[in-house]
Amino acid sequence: MRIGFFDLEGWEDEIIKTSFPDDEVYLSKGKLTLELAPAEKDFDVVSVFVGSPVGKGILDKFPHLKMVATRTTGYDHIDLKACAERGITAAYVPGYGDNTVAEYAFGLILNLTRKIYKAIDQIKESESFSLEGLEGIDVKGKIMGIIGTGRIGKEATKIAKGFGMVVYAYDPFPDYNFAQAFGVKYVPLEELLANADVISIHCPLTDETKHLINKKNIGNLKKGAYLVNTSRGGVVETEALVKGLEEKILAGVGLDVLEEEGDTKDEVAFLRKESGKAEDLRTVLENHVLMKHPNVLITPHNAFNTTEALKRILDTTIANIKAFQAGQSINVVKE
Repeated sequence: MRIGFFDLEGWEDEIIKTSFPDDEVYLSKGKLTLELAPAEKDFDVVSVFVGSPVGKGILDKFPHLKMVATRTTGYDHIDLKACAERGITAAYVPGYGDNTVAEYAFGLILNLTRKIYKAIDQIKESESFSLEGLEGIDVKGKIMGIIGTGRIGKEATKIAKGFGMVVYAYDPFPDYNFAQAFGVKYVPLEELLANADVISIHCPLTDETKHLINKKNIGNLKKGAYLVNTSRGGVVETEALVKGLEEKILAGVGLDVLEEEGDTKDEVAFLRKESGKAEDLRTVLENHVLMKHPNVLITPHNAFNTTEALKRILDTTIANIKAFQAGQSINVVKE
């Protein structure tokens, strides 16, 4: 088989080559895009990361493509309908970094509630040891609202309980055995928003979860709440975050993901897009407002990024491809 791996860092190369000794393997540090797709290759399998959107245009470039293996848990960057129409299997990595992402979310929470980043930046920039403006809050005894109690949400819950927090959770498919074991209270979304001192989002981006928190319900949040999103940017409407901060509903926001994340990173590419919409431009501009806001911490989609998690991602992806070659189906995404 011809197998193309894109968006690599380099350390993966020997592992991939050793894993597929009888296949023609193409390794690239570049993303898989319409502009960068290698014209001379017709792959049977491509493996991508979140920054490589696999839509109809990409699929058309590779008429013999049989599988797309994303090295991510989220798969909203893959056009599953187009894949299904072409008979292309899509596979993902369901559980590489449950604790990894949950730990990162709590890093953002502690940075926000104790103003750690602000304190460090103050020392570096002005060498000032003043405590003015650095007063934080305890998280012990506060209500933690977990949206999505899958693998990562469960890990976040355990960490929250370790900090002595009360945990409210929202999930359309509650795990009551888990709730009983860890003292979690499942509540409707509106009740969670109204009571939580800290909200951490751990659900995938689907049609049902897009703009789950939006400009209509942002006003229902408990005044002074903190919100952290390490899942997908589109779960939270960007305009709602700006509104929540301007109206002082939100005391702080921590984001490892942004709505229209790719366009915000690469504005030149956005300007070249023929299909760009006015609302997309608005979102990109709002992202820049958030970047400059003193009560917002934004990181570059980094929650997954540990040595251990990266190795688990690659191992699972290789296993997914090998299973496909053997006529088996593991970690397959259904449309």
